[in-house]
Amino acid sequence: MSAADEMVGGEDRPWGEVTPEAARRLLVAAVEAFAERGYHATTTRDIAGRAGMSPAALYIHYKTKEELLHRISRIGHDKALEILETAADARGTAAERLAGAVRSFVRWHAGHHMTARVVQYELDALGEEHRTEIVGLRRRSDAAVRRILNDGVAAGEFDVPDVPGTTLAVLSLCIDVARWFNAQGRRTPDEVGELYADLVLRMVGAQGG
Repeated sequence: MSAADEMVGGEDRPWGEVTPEAARRLLVAAVEAFAERGYHATTTRDIAGRAGMSPAALYIHYKTKEELLHRISRIGHDKALEILETAADARGTAAERLAGAVRSFVRWHAGHHMTARVVQYELDALGEEHRTEIVGLRRRSDAAVRRILNDGVAAGEFDVPDVPGTTLAVLSLCIDVARWFNAQGRRTPDEVGELYADLVLRMVGAQGG
C-alpha cells in the first residue's frame, strides 16, 4: 500500500482535502519518503522526485520540508481527535464508548499505517511553534479518552485506580499498531480493531471484558 492509497480524511480520494493537485502529489510523496527513510534522512529532492516534479516546483507549494511534515501531522492529528471525541460524545455505556474509541482508533492506525507512522513518530522533527500546536491536539485526544475512563469509574463499570496512567497505556497500545501493522499480514484493520477493543476492556476491568 502506498500513501496514495490511504484514506486519511474519509474522502473518496486519498488526501482529497489537499489542493491543488500538485500539492497533494507532493504530500503523498513526502508521506512515503518519511515513512520509509525518516524525516531527517529525506531530502526535498527525494520528495520532488517521487512526485515526478522538480525540486524547484516543491517550493511553490511548501516553503520548507518541515512545512510539509506539519501539514501531514496536522491532518493526521485532526483525524485522530475527531475519532476519539466522536466516541467520547457518543451515546451508550462507558464500556461501549471505550470499545468504539479503541476500535476506530486502531482501525485508522492499521489502515493508514504509513501515514500514522509519520504522524505519530516524527513529532520531534517539527519546529517549536508547530510542535506546540500538535501537542495541544494530542492533549485533547488524551482528554477524550480520559473522559470515557472517568465516566466508567464513576458509573462503577471500570476498575481503574490510575486514570491518567491508563489513558496513556490505552493510547500507546493503539498508536503502536502503526509501527508493526503489515497490510499483507493475517489480520485486517477491522480484526485488529476488534482484538484491541477487547484487550482494552479487559485492561480496565469492564464487566463482560
